[in-house]
Amino acid sequence: MGGDGKVYTLEDVSKHNTSKDCWLIINGKVYDVTKFLEDHPGGDDVLLSATGKDATDDFEDVGHSTSAREMMDGFYVGEIDASTIPTKVKYTPPKQPHYNQDKTADFIIKLLQFLVPLVILGVAVGIRFYTKAA
Repeated sequence: MGGDGKVYTLEDVSKHNTSKDCWLIINGKVYDVTKFLEDHPGGDDVLLSATGKDATDDFEDVGHSTSAREMMDGFYVGEIDASTIPTKVKYTPPKQPHYNQDKTADFIIKLLQFLVPLVILGVAVGIRFYTKAA
């Protein structure tokens, strides 16, 4: 195929999404993989599901071999206009207050950390005093 370096929009590429006409966007380049659908080791469904979007992440996640990457040159038809691809929005979860798992107020915990040792000390002094008096 060779391609003439034509620049396509996402809308242009999205129209090629059938088993008779399948184009993919990988690393900013457009590929016509229609002739490769039957030979693709992962099946044609994998390629068809990657149409109409930037398939770079899908392609890279699989870990294609060097020979597979070289084979892509034969399917090249042009470049993608990057401004037509929507930018990915990173999800940031909403701010939530600190969750206290045991649902005990912090001041009660601090109070107990102070009082428990005092009670233990008082019991020890009381036992010592009681056993000396006897």
